[in-house]
Amino acid sequence: MKFHVVTLFPEMFDSVLNTSIIGRAIQSGLVTVEFVNPRDFTRDSHRTVDAPPYGGGPGMVLMAPPLFDAVESVLESYADGTRPMTVMMSPHGPRFNQRAAEELAQQDALILVCGHYEGVDERFVEHCVDREVSVGDFVLTGGEIASMAVIDAVARLIPGVLGDEMSTANESFSSEVGGLLESAVYTRPATYRGWRVPEVLLSGDHSAIEQFRRSSSATRTLKRRPDLMQGWGNDTAGPG
Repeated sequence: MKFHVVTLFPEMFDSVLNTSIIGRAIQSGLVTVEFVNPRDFTRDSHRTVDAPPYGGGPGMVLMAPPLFDAVESVLESYADGTRPMTVMMSPHGPRFNQRAAEELAQQDALILVCGHYEGVDERFVEHCVDREVSVGDFVLTGGEIASMAVIDAVARLIPGVLGDEMSTANESFSSEVGGLLESAVYTRPATYRGWRVPEVLLSGDHSAIEQFRRSSSATRTLKRRPDLMQGWGNDTAGPG
């Protein structure tokens, strides 16, 4: 999987991409992350990428020309005719979830655009962006942190990144658990401060353990995220 990140601040990604699972995935060649800075496509001595909004209003808006040129420079590098999907981090997009991560993981390459300031010229969004995503109903200073979250969520779904292909199968929000929260998990010691691990998990009865996990998943979802229960249990896919 190849990620092309269009950002004014590529240095923000250093620690995230050089540590833990994502760092190992990059070192092994399973994941590649390249940066494209819109400032490199400006045409003035000040390398201007923003301007006041037409019609007045607070703040500055990212200009269309450097963004178009930045994205098109990536697209032109794919001479074989393939076209990476361009995804923009935006509070105007639908909320990013596990299903969206699974969909994006099917792509061979993604262009992630990090917005900034008061927004992005709408012409760029309308004519260059394939998909907008939001990581939540709150406002960030820029799209870098959001794109880090998308890279992490998508990259871990790439075969070989986690080592164990079953690691993602029964996680919270995954299709394998119907979009619900993952069941409660326990590890050693079996008893701690008088609190005992549920006996069924120590029984070796795989059928009973699976039934416990399904029940635990439904119970904790109903208690902590009842919104995820909508449509659960019918013949269609789990909640979105």
